[in-house]
Amino acid sequence: MRSLERVEARAKVTGTAHYAVEHPVEGAAYAVAVQATVGRGEIESVGTDEARALPGVLAVLSCENAPKLTPVDDAELEVFQSRRVAYHGQLVAAVVAETLETARAAAAQLRIMYDTDDHNVLLKDEHADNPDFSIDHEQGDPETAFAEAPVSLDVTYTTPAEHNNPMEPHATLAAWDGDELTVHDSNQGPTSVRDTLAQVFDLAPSRVRVISPHVGGGFGSKGTPRPTVVLAAMAARAVGRPVKLAFTRQQMFAMTGYRTPTIQRMRLGANTDGTLTAIVHEVIQQSSTIRDFDEGTTKATPIMYAAPHRRAAHRIVRLDVPSPSWMRAPGHCPGMWALESAMDELAVMTGIDPIELRVRNEPETSPEDGSPWSSRNLLACLREGAERFGWADRDPLPCARREGRTLVGTGVASATYPVNREPNKATAHAEPDGRFTVRIAAADIGTGARTALTLIAAEALKTDPDRVTVEIGDSHLPKASLAGGSTGTMSWGTAVHRACEALLDGAEATVDTEDELAAEEKYARHAFGAHFVEVRVDIDTGEIRVPRMLGVFAAGRIINPLTARSQFLGGMTMGLGMALMEESTMDRRFGDYLNHDLAQYHVPVCADVADLQAVWLDEEDPHLNPMGAKGIGEIGIVGAAAAVANAVHHATGVRVRDLPITPPRLLPLL
Repeated sequence: MRSLERVEARAKVTGTAHYAVEHPVEGAAYAVAVQATVGRGEIESVGTDEARALPGVLAVLSCENAPKLTPVDDAELEVFQSRRVAYHGQLVAAVVAETLETARAAAAQLRIMYDTDDHNVLLKDEHADNPDFSIDHEQGDPETAFAEAPVSLDVTYTTPAEHNNPMEPHATLAAWDGDELTVHDSNQGPTSVRDTLAQVFDLAPSRVRVISPHVGGGFGSKGTPRPTVVLAAMAARAVGRPVKLAFTRQQMFAMTGYRTPTIQRMRLGANTDGTLTAIVHEVIQQSSTIRDFDEGTTKATPIMYAAPHRRAAHRIVRLDVPSPSWMRAPGHCPGMWALESAMDELAVMTGIDPIELRVRNEPETSPEDGSPWSSRNLLACLREGAERFGWADRDPLPCARREGRTLVGTGVASATYPVNREPNKATAHAEPDGRFTVRIAAADIGTGARTALTLIAAEALKTDPDRVTVEIGDSHLPKASLAGGSTGTMSWGTAVHRACEALLDGAEATVDTEDELAAEEKYARHAFGAHFVEVRVDIDTGEIRVPRMLGVFAAGRIINPLTARSQFLGGMTMGLGMALMEESTMDRRFGDYLNHDLAQYHVPVCADVADLQAVWLDEEDPHLNPMGAKGIGEIGIVGAAAAVANAVHHATGVRVRDLPITPPRLLPLL
């Protein structure tokens, strides 16, 4: 397909593309959320007299006066239904006022008294103390194979809590008309939000409408409904007016999810030629006391490399912390950091080139269940990247390249992400003027999905993209799955393609892809890639610079090269941040994240990598979907942090197993 600029580009740059709380509405009031200031306990009382005395205050909501809601699977959405405080920063009250300034002032006047308990917020290494793990995958006898392996590696890697930080905060504009609810909300799936709100407020789904035409990022944090949308709807009903609610950047660090910290024990057993005999990956991760969430950190391990004996397992520790949730490439991102770092360590131990080690452990079929690959071009990515990056000129010895007071090194790591599809519905309509309109309740969270669907529709209709209008971001449109897990464009695109195919025989067509997906043949479907990184380490300060970073990907047919490149580069940039700077620091005393804004939670910027390149292979895969495409939103971040860390080891001879690799962490080891 040809490159196409974003179809909504003009609307965005001219400011006519409205985001959630930007929609103009008559008589809107403003809500401000109030958070718990203790790490665990119960609310004894909520003093509201001073807040209510301020002119312009319309309502104060808390556990003492909130309407009863219908429970759902996510207890975070049971807003004000209990006096229990499960973590510092939990939503405990809200003020609604005529202006945002008044609501903020009144919120500061609330007097909330607590009966506090001791809290526990620290994730500890409990491999030895509590070996009770849930087995995700097991094959053969990994313990015996590891014990008998001629070469063995037994190391532990950690990752900290990391926060998504989309540009647009979690925000909602809610309005009631009788018993019908309309919300403009920042989310990754209008259909899902509609169904959840209908359940929470005991409404028929047809009486709820969720409108989200433009969403300013999510990275997974908007993949499921958040307390914002429930609170805004509750507040609007309480005051009988439309209500706007937007979480602040600081509030987002407690109430909108994050990536759980992980403690990962990785054991590799191998022969002296580097062929793996055993892989054991055991992970400890956390969740809150009110919601179960499994990061799935070991997801990639069973499919990456051939080994006759393997086990992947995890253990979830429930702590007095906010509930973790999805963040770009959940599971695969932290899990591949450990696996790909361990593979690099094994390469050093055996004296085998890191790329050659991966070649020697390439599986013919999926190691997980023996399924044939729909396509697997990991080795092609590694070889293409090696040629482009100049890998053949690399001295394999650590600390071999020094320029004055700077150590220089290079590293490599593999990447993967599964290819999945969800059932969707779509309609296509031929307009009297020769144009076409396609409708589906998809979400464009800044990825370029609207543009990709336009290209898919135009190709199926055998027409120019300029003659196609794609309507998305509204729960009144045909039901659609979430924008997440690299499934969005693959799932929506299948429905759009089928609807447009059917339209060739008439004036209007509606399709549902559920039966097509149910009849799908059994294949192991995954995208693959390889990261190559060069680092420069200052011996005196421990500062790490990344002058160049290359990603090579095999992700089926690329639908829109222009926006695809942005997706790959964005993922790689987040991987760089994961490796060198991103870390949410927990205050053990108060149970709160200390660095809860972008002044202290650092993310990479353009100056942090001078030469960032993403390329892809021409990969044909007939076993995927009508477009022959794979998802690309996640794979750019997977393995990127390991490539950076492996380059740091090559430069310095120091193996850092705890992310991020900051100067204070690295300098004492140099």
